[in-house]
Amino acid sequence: MAGEALPHLPPQTHDGQLWDSVKKTAFVLGTGLLTFAAFRNTLTWHLQMFWGASGDFWQAHWGKLHNYFDGNELALFGLGSAIIPSLSFWTYNAVLIFIDLTGKPNFFTRYRIQLGKNDPVDPAKLRHAAITVLCNQVFISFPMVLLMYPFMKWRGNPCGTELPTFHWVLLELTVFVLVEEILFYYSHRLFHHPIIYKHVHKKHHEWTAPVGVVSLYAHPLEHIVSLSNMLPSMVGPMLMGSHVATIMLWFCLALVVTTITHCGYHLPFLPSPEFHDFHHLKFNQCYGVLGVLDRLHGTDLVFKQTKAYDRHTLLLGLTPLHQSIPETTIKSD
Repeated sequence: MAGEALPHLPPQTHDGQLWDSVKKTAFVLGTGLLTFAAFRNTLTWHLQMFWGASGDFWQAHWGKLHNYFDGNELALFGLGSAIIPSLSFWTYNAVLIFIDLTGKPNFFTRYRIQLGKNDPVDPAKLRHAAITVLCNQVFISFPMVLLMYPFMKWRGNPCGTELPTFHWVLLELTVFVLVEEILFYYSHRLFHHPIIYKHVHKKHHEWTAPVGVVSLYAHPLEHIVSLSNMLPSMVGPMLMGSHVATIMLWFCLALVVTTITHCGYHLPFLPSPEFHDFHHLKFNQCYGVLGVLDRLHGTDLVFKQTKAYDRHTLLLGLTPLHQSIPETTIKSD
């Protein structure tokens, strides 16, 4: 009798182990999902409180600003979409220009990506770049933003008295980033076509080791179409019919991020500029912003074989990555 019962034991044991595994997996996944949901909801709640709570802080101040302009929505739109983003750009770049010209403080210069380049930067070359950028902003960016206003009025109410909700702003920013990635990548690759490059895009690539202000240093035609300057950043808000407050936030973020990607320093706790810095160094790699389309089209294959790719990460410590991830010394035969 015992011998007859033995064949039934292994299936029961196997079924029991399988069921235990299923229960353990469900417990781990369930706990992970609950933890993630709790964290997400907590983070979203705190961010939403920052955005719109505390006695409707932002809404109250927006109402005061709206009343101050007394119905002059074009001026309000120009302030939010042109003046304030430009001030954020030049405030950040003023700090970088001082560092580039003086080489001080050493705390920043030790994070230089291309060692030995711009150490310090040529003052005449930097002054020429800054003047070109200022002209691009005054004579191209500002008029384009003002021309954007009638379209935004047709799409909705860009200067309405009610600010958008936090969740809607997050959705809009996601759309903006995706639209910019697509438009920037393909327009950027177009400007690298030999026929166009030598007449237009070559100006931007005068800086093989870029600095912050070079982010907007470009031929006027390119400033309109590519380089995260105008159209790639404008199309998203135009598609979404965005409020000027969201446009202001987006333009400020876009200008600061493109400055970081061109600044030449891989600083702690800031987005990695290694990807676009490598583009300036090699010209035919890393055309995009996020790198998604570069991966799709294989325009990052050379980049992936370099130490710059290993360093293309968020620096969470104070040790420069060129020290913690040094270049491999190639030994001669």
